[in-house]
Amino acid sequence: MSGALVLQLEQVVSGYGPSEVLHSINLDVHEGETVCLLGSNAAGKSTTLRTILGLVRTRSGNVLLRGEPIHALSTPQIVAKGITMVPENRRLFAKMTVRENLEIGANLRNDKPGILEDIERMFTLFPRLKERVTQRAGTLSGGEQQMLAIGRALMARPSILLMDEPSMGLAPILVEQVFETIQEINKEGVTIFLVEQNANVALSIADRGYVLQTGRIVMHDSAKNLLENPELSKAYLGELEG
Repeated sequence: MSGALVLQLEQVVSGYGPSEVLHSINLDVHEGETVCLLGSNAAGKSTTLRTILGLVRTRSGNVLLRGEPIHALSTPQIVAKGITMVPENRRLFAKMTVRENLEIGANLRNDKPGILEDIERMFTLFPRLKERVTQRAGTLSGGEQQMLAIGRALMARPSILLMDEPSMGLAPILVEQVFETIQEINKEGVTIFLVEQNANVALSIADRGYVLQTGRIVMHDSAKNLLENPELSKAYLGELEG
């Protein structure tokens, strides 16, 4: 393990309305790790992230941050404790500029010098964003929008970054760039919990992985072992790559 246990789901059950999506989920993420959650469409991957962030409420079980229950907190309270998400499909403010979107990521902060410093850090991490600082987010390419979505999340200075399908809709060369950036962010000390359908690319940068099937964890191992597991490859990887 990379470090201390920072995020833990214990027997978590959650869902929408009368529908139960997650069935007694157990998983953990240690400080400094990149952990991926794999599964096909409708397996419950995004629901897992939304439950961690308080957007979907637990029906039973616990979500713990450094041993402290957070599942009863509001989403802003959870974000303030250091968990931020890069949502599926980016969900940027299309009519606002690149800079304005970055500033929104820091809306729970009041350290103006630090915010300005972090905006410059985002421009170092994503030079393309600096070139388009006054451009509306809705006019950016898919790859640029994903960079902006990651940058916006990092503006909250999270200790844990949740990422929902960062490769979705991107050309292969852009997928490679995004995952190189994820590795760089992790090396800077941000713990990553990543939901992804592209199993091979996710496992190539992860420390460990979980496989989710119809709301249940069916497999958990090191990323290396999961990549080399013929049973997983036959049952899941082929399906998950598409």
